[in-house]
Amino acid sequence: MAIVNLIHPLRQRSRLTLSLGLKLLFVSCLLLAGPSRAAGLLTPSDGSLPALQIRDHHVQVTMEDGYAITRVEQLFHNPHGRDLEAIYSFPVPKEGAVGEFTLWIDGKPVTGEVLEKQRARNVYEEEKAAGRDAGITEQESHKTFDIRVHPVRAGQDTRIRLVYLQPAFVDSGIGRYVYPLEKGNVDEQKLAFWTANEQVRRSFRFDLKLKSAYPVDAVRVPGQPQAQIRQQSTGEWQVNLTSEAPHNVAEGNTPPSPTAAPVATLNKDLVVYWRHQANLPGSVDLIIHKPDPTKKGTFMLVITPGADLKPIQEGKDWVFVLDKSGSMAGGKFSTLADGVERALQKMGPADRFRIVLFNTSAHELTAGYVNATPENIARYSQQVYAVQPGQGTNLYAGPAEGIDDLNADRTSAIVLVTDGVANVGETRQTRFIKLIRRKDVRLFTFIMGNSANEPMLNALTKASNGFAISISNSDDIVGQLLKAASKVSHEALHDVRIDIAGVKTSDLSPRTPGSLYRGQQLVLFGHYRGDGEAEVSLHAKVSGQPLEYRTRFAFPAQTDLNPELERLWAYAQIRDLQATMEDFGEKADLKQAVTDLALEYDLVTDYTSMVVLREEAFTQHNIQRKNHQRVANEQRARQQRAGSPATSKRVDTQQPMFSGNRPGLSGSSGGGALGPWVLPLLIPLIAVRMRSRQKH
Repeated sequence: MAIVNLIHPLRQRSRLTLSLGLKLLFVSCLLLAGPSRAAGLLTPSDGSLPALQIRDHHVQVTMEDGYAITRVEQLFHNPHGRDLEAIYSFPVPKEGAVGEFTLWIDGKPVTGEVLEKQRARNVYEEEKAAGRDAGITEQESHKTFDIRVHPVRAGQDTRIRLVYLQPAFVDSGIGRYVYPLEKGNVDEQKLAFWTANEQVRRSFRFDLKLKSAYPVDAVRVPGQPQAQIRQQSTGEWQVNLTSEAPHNVAEGNTPPSPTAAPVATLNKDLVVYWRHQANLPGSVDLIIHKPDPTKKGTFMLVITPGADLKPIQEGKDWVFVLDKSGSMAGGKFSTLADGVERALQKMGPADRFRIVLFNTSAHELTAGYVNATPENIARYSQQVYAVQPGQGTNLYAGPAEGIDDLNADRTSAIVLVTDGVANVGETRQTRFIKLIRRKDVRLFTFIMGNSANEPMLNALTKASNGFAISISNSDDIVGQLLKAASKVSHEALHDVRIDIAGVKTSDLSPRTPGSLYRGQQLVLFGHYRGDGEAEVSLHAKVSGQPLEYRTRFAFPAQTDLNPELERLWAYAQIRDLQATMEDFGEKADLKQAVTDLALEYDLVTDYTSMVVLREEAFTQHNIQRKNHQRVANEQRARQQRAGSPATSKRVDTQQPMFSGNRPGLSGSSGGGALGPWVLPLLIPLIAVRMRSRQKH
């Protein structure tokens, strides 16, 4: 059998038919992400405990009705002569809500229940001390989930399952799903204590089923040529990636030899793209869960605008804010310098640039703006090449220097090179937000890999009415840049507001959508009561002028095929509350609100964990089996949906909200080829300031 290699060999990338500049761009993005630790079984670095094995790692993804359900099943093996505790860690998926943790006890699956975090840990430790089977799933900040299982019996296997939910966004006609495995390198204490075994010894399988009522032209998995992709209908596709040990090991109980090559290494993300057919109309889709017509229902409203935003064409000022801290050593900074030079060479004759460098402090390399002449480009590119990285990362100092002296009469862009992790100087998020709000700055964030401080970067993006794009090391970087290019080059909808009349709605999330850029979808969660026809309007400003889109459609009285919406709504509310705490500090009432939502809807958060016990132990600890019933309801609904083809959820067919087709990445609606300003987008963080009369 072929061995699954989740690392992209550079020799494979070199075969891509890219221009020299884009090849450089691709490599630069990968290097900027820095070294990363993979998901895997954790073992103390001091060798005080023997290592366990990951025998099987099976992933099953179902994407339908605007959201994805990911089921991860793992089999841990203990080759040693004593019982051990398994501790497994993996990155938190973006917007992923963990709703099921199941442990097989005496050969039968037992689903966990959500408790406040400290109580869950106390219960787990008590059961562990008594030698009884138990497991716990905890969220560690925004970075990882940690799963603990005890005991993994001597010479035996232990099986677990984790299920999480997340919205499935489509941007510029391109859908994207990431199965995150790269952990990043921001938790130095954890990295110092643990070593991670990310090797799968017997069987690796990744299966994804896509069901879309909108026709899908193509599906691809970058960097995985062995992936099998099959089209079943215009909107139904399957992706399979499998690697197994030799037959006699995979089928029997004999554990693989410790010296045998692993079948997979869990150290690189898996990314799946799908592309909708061109010229699909702008649309409004409505997904509902309302099993009891007399009670409130939950809805997910997906608004996909048409392509009626005009392009922007003018000269720009570029401010390059380059991180020269020690984390940029090892060839990263020299590669970055090469990329900056090529970006400068692509500037137009009317463009100007500044270059700011920072580590523990910041200073400007240029003396104010200089014209993008060949002489200036050569001179300052050489000075950037001569920089020797070192010291810490004062993330605040760089943008603070770069944001000064922006010309009010010109469109400007601030390009900040960093992974978004501040370890020197000002680190308070509120101070970063105040900095961004000092001037009319649009912040466009490229969150590289899984190690960046995503909450901070998202908060800065929101404060500036910009947008964020997450980029994995396994992404099709050029495709991501094409999407970004069409956004920066076109007008946007700002101060977006959704009004719903005729049906009583509440608890909307996001509360303030902010801005919608070309090709982006707006996904709105909420509750409603009653039923009947509603008038839905989208209000926004384009170039400072008000704009309105309207449609009418009915909210149903009863439907029960999408129970997962309840958790998706709750997690959207929790993310809003967490963002508020990131901005203004952890306040007791907000923390309690997050905890209450997580307990009611059975979700793992910073303040709640999911614990699995023997059935009699749940009773002994007075733990209700509420999540057990919720999971059973969700599984029944999935079985019902599995037997049906993809069904349209579009509700604005009688009165379309938008007159134009959805924007794409090619053709008349796609924004064309890469413009001369695109190469600077290799930088993880971009802030664009539009002069006042061009607000859009």
